[in-house]
Amino acid sequence: MADARDQAVGGTDATGESETSRTFEVSEAATEARQAERPEPAPEAARGTARPITRVGEPVLHRPCRRVTAFDAELSALIDDMFASMYAADGVGLAANQIGVDAAVFVYDCPDDEGVRHVGHVVNPVLEELDPSRRRLDEAPEGCLSVPGAYEDLARPDYAVVRGQDRDGREIVVEGTGYFSRCLQHETDHLNGYLYIDRLSKRGRRSALRQMEEHLAKADASS
Repeated sequence: MADARDQAVGGTDATGESETSRTFEVSEAATEARQAERPEPAPEAARGTARPITRVGEPVLHRPCRRVTAFDAELSALIDDMFASMYAADGVGLAANQIGVDAAVFVYDCPDDEGVRHVGHVVNPVLEELDPSRRRLDEAPEGCLSVPGAYEDLARPDYAVVRGQDRDGREIVVEGTGYFSRCLQHETDHLNGYLYIDRLSKRGRRSALRQMEEHLAKADASS
């Protein structure tokens, strides 16, 4: 998941000018400030190698990932590479298919709304269905490393529970609230073959894809 804190959603103003272009400098400054304040990366990143991030439209992102059955050195190396790739892309979460690997695993280094840092990984994650009494929706900007430069408001439950395994096959349970809850849901969606833009309205999806095109065009022009 892209770090969407301090980001404005896309769209156009009354004159038809893209809000993405008008907020680009603000978003860039906010990103640089967060990078400067970010704590030391998880130790896995030092062992791993950053890989390219897959983008929307690539088949591996649009189908469910295979369940992991071998908890071995290859899986550990993949997790290390995922941490390195996530930090290189300035993300707060990353699923294996976002680096082109068909495996049900995601990593995260994400704060909650109280500023508490959560770092870890989940293999074969399953998102629990919430009791209606715990299901409170929070609508906030969300972004994705596979849809670079785009942010759109999306309502998600402000509490999430994910069950799965760690790299050694041990059963784990991860709970999250606020922004971290959003991350857990976003990454589990990835492994089920869904991007956050698949949950948007048609208008919101078009806006996100337009923002991505503008972002990539700006990046090409500045390179």
